[in-house]
Amino acid sequence: MKEVVLHIYDVTNSGSDKTNNTIVQINKFFKDGIGLGGIFHSAVQVYGDDEWSFGFCEQGTGVFSCPAGKNPMYSYRECIVLGNTNLSIFEVNQILRELSREWPGHSYDLLSKNCNHFCDEFCERLGVQKLPGWVNRFAHAGDAAVEIAGTTAFRLRQAKTEIVTASKVAYRFFAGVASNNSASPDSPGNSGRGTPRFQANWFKNFITTGAKPSDSDSEEVLGQQQQHGTETPLRQI
Repeated sequence: MKEVVLHIYDVTNSGSDKTNNTIVQINKFFKDGIGLGGIFHSAVQVYGDDEWSFGFCEQGTGVFSCPAGKNPMYSYRECIVLGNTNLSIFEVNQILRELSREWPGHSYDLLSKNCNHFCDEFCERLGVQKLPGWVNRFAHAGDAAVEIAGTTAFRLRQAKTEIVTASKVAYRFFAGVASNNSASPDSPGNSGRGTPRFQANWFKNFITTGAKPSDSDSEEVLGQQQQHGTETPLRQI
């Protein structure tokens, strides 16, 4: 059995002392003050003096190693023992070869595929506990927010499409009724209901502009009724 150690750093590689100091203060408040989390880099050490982690690069694997606790890009914070692995050094090296193929540098994403996600995956394959929740909590929260926003936008677009489709179907139905009844405007079935053509015009106005029947629509209907010798009053809609 071999001990597995997690090394944790404050992310202070922005190139600006002011920004780096701000991140350190954020981590002190949210992690040390209230135990919520912060902005951290992590790496896993097992067998030997090196730690293993993941980062962005344009070509090749994003998996890399450096002396444990001495990554020059970040400020070292602490280490946590995650347990012991039953795997041999040969098996661990095989896992690292597999991870090197599965984690190319260009796939790095700050919220959904960062160094902490890599360490979680590595620890799971080693058979030890995953990272404490506070190490990557900010990334998980950000990723969830992005997913929720995307899902909400999709549902709004879907609802809009369904409303427009339903409106078009309804309008076609009313237009079809008007066409079928235009040859017999004096039939008993039309009495007291208003002219179908008028209903179709009114519905078209409703779904496109939300307007009530225009005076021109009413005059057109009255003219048709007078032409056929009927003056059936229009029903209030």
